Amino acid sequence: MIRGHTLVWHSQLPSWVSSIGDKTTLTSVIQNHIANVAGRYKGKLYAVSSHAEIFNEDGSLRSSVFSRLLGESFVTIAFQAARAADPNAKLYINDYNLDSNNAKVQGLVALVKRVNANGKLIDGIGTQMHLSAALTALAGAGTEVAITELDIAGASANDYTTVLRACLATSACVSITSWGVSDVNSWRASSTPLLFDGSYRPKAAYNALVGAM
Repeated sequence: MIRGHTLVWHSQLPSWVSSIGDKTTLTSVIQNHIANVAGRYKGKLYAVSSHAEIFNEDGSLRSSVFSRLLGESFVTIAFQAARAADPNAKLYINDYNLDSNNAKVQGLVALVKRVNANGKLIDGIGTQMHLSAALTALAGAGTEVAITELDIAGASANDYTTVLRACLATSACVSITSWGVSDVNSWRASSTPLLFDGSYRPKAAYNALVGAM
């Protein structure tokens, strides 16, 4: 089961995208980009994160070329393009610091409800964190919830199983994705956060997860 990530992101944009100054051009760029990328993998992915990290901590939209020119509508534009490109893939919106029922969670849930008010475009919410209160709050959007970028500094077996139990206790939580396989390939390798060590040997956390399932 493969999850695609991500179609629209504020960071690492080509300079020509960041310098776009009119709504029509930017809308076309979003639509063409998604048609090409999502269309290339049509039928091969279980789910795609259409958007990642579009919120500030207070629940407002992060400033980007997309939000500045198109406001909130860039979310709907992108999800419509993704649905057209791959009708069978689950479409997710993804963010971090969703680990309590905070302002960011509330802003995200409210946006998902607005976008889906006239027909479901957003199938699920991906959280890059993991605790049960937040999962319950996110499920209030009426979509699936998935833990999409899990790594835990030190890879404590107890911490990993706590995340698993939180997901299992939330009926809307459908999957957990580890943010890498081996510590050697982790974006923060020095904190040894993954389920396999630098030699691809399973850690105690891996065995604990298998036992808990």
